Amino acid sequence: MLDAALADADRAVRVAVKPVKDLLKNKLNLASDSDDVRRAAAADLGMSGQVAAVAWLEQAAAKESNRWVRYAMEEGAALLRLTVGDQAQKARAAAALGELHSQNGLPALKELVQQLSSDQAIAEANRPVLQAAMRAIEQIELWGTWAGVFETVFHGISLSSILLIMSVGLAIIFGLMGVINMAHGELMMVGAYATFVTQEGFKAFLPPNLFDVYFLASMPISFLVAGICGLILEATVIRFLYGRPLETMLATWGVSLVLIQAARVYFGDLTAVSAPAWLNGGVQIMVGVYLPYNRLFIICLSIICVAGIYVLLFRSSLGLRVRAVTQNRSMSACLGIPTRKVDAYTFAFGSGLAGLAGCALTLVGNVEPGLGQNYIVDSFMVVVTGGVGKLAGTIVAALGIGSLNKFLEPGFGAVYGKVLILVLVILFLQRRPSGLFAIRGRHAD
Repeated sequence: MLDAALADADRAVRVAVKPVKDLLKNKLNLASDSDDVRRAAAADLGMSGQVAAVAWLEQAAAKESNRWVRYAMEEGAALLRLTVGDQAQKARAAAALGELHSQNGLPALKELVQQLSSDQAIAEANRPVLQAAMRAIEQIELWGTWAGVFETVFHGISLSSILLIMSVGLAIIFGLMGVINMAHGELMMVGAYATFVTQEGFKAFLPPNLFDVYFLASMPISFLVAGICGLILEATVIRFLYGRPLETMLATWGVSLVLIQAARVYFGDLTAVSAPAWLNGGVQIMVGVYLPYNRLFIICLSIICVAGIYVLLFRSSLGLRVRAVTQNRSMSACLGIPTRKVDAYTFAFGSGLAGLAGCALTLVGNVEPGLGQNYIVDSFMVVVTGGVGKLAGTIVAALGIGSLNKFLEPGFGAVYGKVLILVLVILFLQRRPSGLFAIRGRHAD
């Protein structure tokens, strides 16, 4: 009995001491060498409700050099003054939170306004505080709206970047060969699974300290695996169906179903790819706007891909042959250009780009057999909207459709958002059947 009583007493002491211990620990952490530790300590102190922490935060903020750590300290001090200060301090704290555009302070400000507005006499007695809090709420909510718009645009651009890499490959294939490849989305899926297999290979056969390199290795591997699959598809199926668009579309659709089922049987319904450590985290550029490294990497990858495709198509002999075959196949054959080889290599290159898009997609989503189905319709819309065979048109259309998709999703849902975009594309093509950048001159026919 005595032991049980001592244990209960010891537990009660620990419970009573813990808040003080945490408070002192956070005070010490304000002087830590780590920015993240100092920022977390400031946030914890701001929510502690201890008036003594105000002086600690203000002193630390005066010496702080990191912008966002200093912001957390100023925000924490203002939050404390809002809850434990006198009327003048509360008014200044509310104004400070409004100037800081503090999203963390918004619930406390709303609660304060609700308390002060509950009774007419209380509202009159605390009018300066009430007015300051209401102005701060307006400032924070307006800033939050614009920050949300900025983040939506950024996420739309990152989605558009994946769509762009995939659509450029489809545009090259469709523009050169006139082939409607319904299996293009599944080539994207092949690239995603190639990334997963590369990850598992690094886990199984290489030292753990090399794991973060796997994603750099997976990009060329995804491109090559999808490109080889495309080369096999062109040699075994599409080559025998040139000039027969309906049969080509049905055949490639059948191939897509086979690839989906094969992936489901071998890998299962859902597979996760872990992002490398150097792509974890992000950069905060303003209050409420956080840009993840993985999405920034996808955007940079799409820029590099577009630049590489431009150099290949317009600054190389292979690109000259591709453009010649696109503009006049029979004349190119008469001049000695092996048009069938150009077709095969171009199809493999476009398929490889789809695989690279699948590799990029693993950074922001799960890998599952039907992931290509989510992008194939959007890719065809990008190609026909931008203008068949037009690189600039594909870029503009991908950015437009991808960003518009992100803007419409919150209000209409994913399915109805896509339906609305499809309707808009159809209406646009009624006015401009050749797309944004139509072929002009003698090559228009």
